[in-house]
Amino acid sequence: MSGDHQALALVLFSAFVAVTLGITTWVSRNRRGSAEEFYAGGRLFSPMENGFAIAGDYMSAASFLGISGLIALFGYDGMLYSVGFLVAWLVVLLLVAELVRNCGRFTLADVVASRMSERRVRIASGTSSVAVSVLYLVAQMVGAGSLVALLLGGSSEAARSWTVVGVGALMVIYVSMGGMRATTWIQIVKAVLLMAGAIAMTVLVLVRFGGDVGQLLTSAAERSGHGKDFLAPGLKYGGDWTARLDFISLGVALVLGTAGLPHILSRFYTVPTARAARRSVVWSIGLIGSFYLMTIVLGFGAAAVVGTDEVRASNAAGNTAVPLLALDLGGGAGSTGGTVLFAVVAAIAFATILAVVAGITLASSASVAHDLVASLRRDRGRSRDGRPPRRRLGEVAVARLAAVGIGAVAIGLGLLARDLNVAFLVGLAFAVAASANLPVLLYSLFWRGFTTRGALWSVYGGLVPAVLLVVLSPVVSGSEQSLFPGVDFQLFPLENPGLVSIPLGFLAGWIGTVTSPEPPDEARHAETEVRALTGAGAV
Repeated sequence: MSGDHQALALVLFSAFVAVTLGITTWVSRNRRGSAEEFYAGGRLFSPMENGFAIAGDYMSAASFLGISGLIALFGYDGMLYSVGFLVAWLVVLLLVAELVRNCGRFTLADVVASRMSERRVRIASGTSSVAVSVLYLVAQMVGAGSLVALLLGGSSEAARSWTVVGVGALMVIYVSMGGMRATTWIQIVKAVLLMAGAIAMTVLVLVRFGGDVGQLLTSAAERSGHGKDFLAPGLKYGGDWTARLDFISLGVALVLGTAGLPHILSRFYTVPTARAARRSVVWSIGLIGSFYLMTIVLGFGAAAVVGTDEVRASNAAGNTAVPLLALDLGGGAGSTGGTVLFAVVAAIAFATILAVVAGITLASSASVAHDLVASLRRDRGRSRDGRPPRRRLGEVAVARLAAVGIGAVAIGLGLLARDLNVAFLVGLAFAVAASANLPVLLYSLFWRGFTTRGALWSVYGGLVPAVLLVVLSPVVSGSEQSLFPGVDFQLFPLENPGLVSIPLGFLAGWIGTVTSPEPPDEARHAETEVRALTGAGAV
């Protein structure tokens, strides 16, 4: 990229960072310092504001960079991500949003623990939430590194590494200083910018082809190098039985995983009522649906305008397809229009990453402080000699420290996974969420006989197989595209574990419940059911 690209994009990067840091600073001066303020923003956001924030939290680097890149590389098969991410919201709207808002306070564990043995269930749910969040964070780090590497020359490993570190540092600042209120406003600003950028790019692509979608698809197929196969199923997930099962596994993970994502569930607590939570989901579905339709146009547009080979040459995983498309649509390399459009799109993508990592970090730090650490403290009263225990850090302070630790872990894993497609990495996070979080959530909300043992077995019975199968899959070893290409301990043939680990999570929860020695707490279940359905007694 030319010096003009670099200078303009860096100016826009800096402007967005300055604005978001200003929001964070302003909010930090006006916060009350309570857990409700830090985790839920005081529950003061309107359905429209929360809907934009949910969209900003959900439309990540995987959406803007990864999905478009996969469509540019694999055509029809890449669209699975767009369809899966969108359909998933029907599950959230119909089964989860309103009930979760009524039953919990800040985290997934609040919902499950409302009728179970609280300490053990909180530790299990908090552990799975942190695991999902870290996987999701890695995808955003990879997207940031790919974007800045393209900006600074396409192969600058040092630039990619320092970008991952910088994004990690910024997300810790956003969360530790501003909490949920600052994070929400950052996500709203990002959602507006992203929708505006996607609309502008989509219009330019359609104008390039005279509004003829058929011509766009024909040109994409011609420049892909695969001909008509580019527009038919099977280019990525066709062929042998392994690829076909991977296709099914990915689809199931995408559709079911959203309802188990900690940073999405936490957004339902930022509105005052369950009705507002439901309305905010309707707002978010409208925004997210429109956006994913546009990613299809952008993906095929990148294949038709830039060419699949050029996209792959810039980034083997396709993460830079949209910035390259912007450069061409604006007039090409060296032109003023190309420079401006490329810089604007790169800055929007960077804003996307910063906003999403802030939301994920906040949700995971809340799980650490509110579920893991607080539950370990909860049963400890006075010391054995009768003296009061030593003064400990407050829950919000622990959450801020947890944000630092989670940021460090995400930075380290992001440096390892820098050559993988960001949408693919998010697919792994969705698989773990659907395996460990969704079964225990649905059982807790809808099964009267569900017990504490069932809850524990459901979480660990989904989490452990999902993580273990990822470690033993081609994602980690056994191929040139693996995290560790020089070794081979691959035993599981599928890249996405959802097809195996999601049924195991549900099955383990059922077995744990039917073999449980203690009966379910009927009184607590009745109380939870009334609160979930009516909102009576909800925080």
